[in-house]
Amino acid sequence: MEVTIGKDELYRAVSRVQSIIEKRSNMPILSMVLISAENGEIHISATDLEISLQQKIPAEVLNPGSITISGRKIFEIIKETKSPKIFMKEKENNWVFVSDGQTKYNLACLPADEYPIFVEPEGVESVEIDGNTLKEMINKTIYAVTLEEAGFKLSGVFTEKVTHEGKSYLRMVSTDGHRLSMIDKEIKDIQRVKMDGGVMIPKKGMLELNKLAGEGGPVHLGFKQNNCVVRKESLVIVIRLLESKFPDYNAVIPKKVNTHIVVEREPLLDGMRKMSILTTETYRGVKITIDKDSMELVSVNPDLGDAQEKLQIDYKGERLEAGFNGRYFIDALQSMDSKVVDLSFIDNSSPCVIRGQDDKGFLGLVMPMRL
Repeated sequence: MEVTIGKDELYRAVSRVQSIIEKRSNMPILSMVLISAENGEIHISATDLEISLQQKIPAEVLNPGSITISGRKIFEIIKETKSPKIFMKEKENNWVFVSDGQTKYNLACLPADEYPIFVEPEGVESVEIDGNTLKEMINKTIYAVTLEEAGFKLSGVFTEKVTHEGKSYLRMVSTDGHRLSMIDKEIKDIQRVKMDGGVMIPKKGMLELNKLAGEGGPVHLGFKQNNCVVRKESLVIVIRLLESKFPDYNAVIPKKVNTHIVVEREPLLDGMRKMSILTTETYRGVKITIDKDSMELVSVNPDLGDAQEKLQIDYKGERLEAGFNGRYFIDALQSMDSKVVDLSFIDNSSPCVIRGQDDKGFLGLVMPMRL
């Protein structure tokens, strides 16, 4: 293989795969990227066997062929060069020559035929989603995915189609067992997509989707067998879905509430951040007291001290005291855009539901804790 490639296009493609390639794998080939050249373009492929990415970019192909090259090292080489072009040539005994016209590198690599084959599922029914919409959905759910290794069945974002009031929506739901986040967005032609019963997209795959969505423009999303297939221009990502059953999340969302308050989001968020200054792994709770036009936040840590803050609200109902993990409120409120948020409670042993007028389709839920 012998090619000349534009630096900027190559840099964008190689930077995309840095979070996919395995840094400390017992399979050294997974730390490499596969570069295949033919017909005036190169295909750049990367995989960790759970997520696979392939992108096509134009190139001057002097000799077709395929090489593997360290994903991290080629990224660093391109990052440091000032030249607009990168030249690559395959040498004998699995070596690759790379030059920007000024600096020359000879890099050891591995045989290209050992690289896992990229297989793009055929006949995938996909739907076009605006990148900003997809990014919002992911940002409003990914924070609630469990971080615990034992919580495999919760280690992704549950994604399904729902219909209410005659309209079809794409729904994403996440939970770690202590909190829940859910968002619905009306997506044109979402009924075409095959995902009966819902699918579980792993967190790492969602992070890759989020980066892609963050670049703007439409993203095409579809599912086939056990894969999520994402296309955007000349890029294809295939994510292996989790084979786990998501719990019945509807069972924990309260149907009726006894206490309902409206509070400004920024002061509540700031208050929770101040309370978190004194929290530790042992003492993470914040007591919320709602009573006659005020909402009091109190954090007590026997090892460090205590903190309290009062917020003004419009409330005439009965006094309510409940304990919650302040971090969970911070995560939910940070992801929202509304100036004011609605907090709903049943009693001190039931979850708090968070909604916002400017966060249409979103619902955050935080389970109570004993203090």
